Amino acid sequence: METRTLGQGLAVSTLGYGCMGLSIGYGQRTETAEAVRVIRHAVDRGVTFFDTAEVYGPFVNERVVGEALAPVRNDVVIATKFGFDVDPETGENRGGLNSRPGHIRTAVEGMLRRLRTDRIDLLYQHRVDPDVPIEDVAGTVKELIEAGKVLHFGLSEAGVDTIRRAHAVQPVTALQSEYSLWWREPEIEIVPVLEELGIGFVPFSPLGRGFLTGAIDPDTEFAEDDFRASVPRFNKENREANRAFVALLQRIAAEKVATPAQVALAWLLAQRPWIVPIPGTTKTHRLDENVAAADLALTADDLRRIEAGASQIKAAGARYSEDSQRMIDR
Repeated sequence: METRTLGQGLAVSTLGYGCMGLSIGYGQRTETAEAVRVIRHAVDRGVTFFDTAEVYGPFVNERVVGEALAPVRNDVVIATKFGFDVDPETGENRGGLNSRPGHIRTAVEGMLRRLRTDRIDLLYQHRVDPDVPIEDVAGTVKELIEAGKVLHFGLSEAGVDTIRRAHAVQPVTALQSEYSLWWREPEIEIVPVLEELGIGFVPFSPLGRGFLTGAIDPDTEFAEDDFRASVPRFNKENREANRAFVALLQRIAAEKVATPAQVALAWLLAQRPWIVPIPGTTKTHRLDENVAAADLALTADDLRRIEAGASQIKAAGARYSEDSQRMIDR
């Protein structure tokens, strides 16, 4: 797979792999051996960019990623995240946010152990903590970079003011936020600022948490431990309305001899050369499908037709529950 360059010269595969769903969020957890197999299959397919976080589990996902990537550690880029109030000893998620400098330093030591590595390639603040000045957060990460424990600094779901303030203390390599054909808010203010400052963009949920693949319809039943069951955008009525996005992708996919998921990813890749989506999956055949999107060329006419069609559709439903939405920095 070809590479793309995020901020500060960090080169990664054109598509990364979001590992969260192997451990939490979408129903039953994938057994460790199978999760390791899926991650190593991604490596075999040319993926070099892997995303995890301490709160995924907590700790479970980082351990899986560490085990899977240990044999190829020097050939891959591992990104993880701090920022939730996770007990560093027990792994208990105590709820809320915690980006106090001491907590960051302790969290990083645990990450290094679980990931079986001596450095974190890209360390994100998972959510902006309103109780800790972003300058203190960036300054702490800067010290960790100077100590060689971290190589690059990232932010997740941060607003424009936070990005600018953090970047002034420690250059930001990447912003990770949701971005897809059915969530385009970042285009308004975020993307122009990233372009101005030379910061890469790592969209999570580039397939709309699976919806843009076409595999989810109004009759789909979510498991109790599938967080989509609590997301307004995924209630039955909104799923019916949002099928218009899938229909648009299906029309283009049929012409390109591709799948809706591949068109959705190719559309994202066409937006900027420094955008690197991180689709997740628990299945190797879906991973193969996603990887193939890196080779799908959309013409200028394809992009115009997608834009024209999408401009006529309004996404129905909020993308987060009210509790989760309160943690988004805007």
